[in-house]
Amino acid sequence: VQLVESGGGLVQAGGSLRLSCVVSGRTSSYGTLGWFRQAPGKEREFVATIRWSGNRIAYADSVQGRFTISRDNGKNTVYLQMDSLKPEDTAVYYCAATSVGLVGDLRFSTYKYDYWGQGTQVTVSS
Repeated sequence: VQLVESGGGLVQAGGSLRLSCVVSGRTSSYGTLGWFRQAPGKEREFVATIRWSGNRIAYADSVQGRFTISRDNGKNTVYLQMDSLKPEDTAVYYCAATSVGLVGDLRFSTYKYDYWGQGTQVTVSS
């Protein structure tokens, strides 16, 4: 399984970006996808999650109402639409996947995801 992110870049506060993650060697129809981020000097943190099937979606409180996660099963791609960006959103964003249909708080843990992309840098200037 390989995950390749794209779409990062430099944007001013209040702007938008859309990240994409192409998943090759699909994990499972019941698997879970997630977006995480890591700022310099900080631990990797959960951002958003979605299943390949169904509508199990969740967001971190810090991005709720500003970010939207979605998927295109036909293209094996998961997206993260980021609006109203803030300087504190600056980080390397990672796409992650697992064959397991995670539930509850397990979806928010980096340890529950088996496959990771290389990351894409998002920088928000003030």
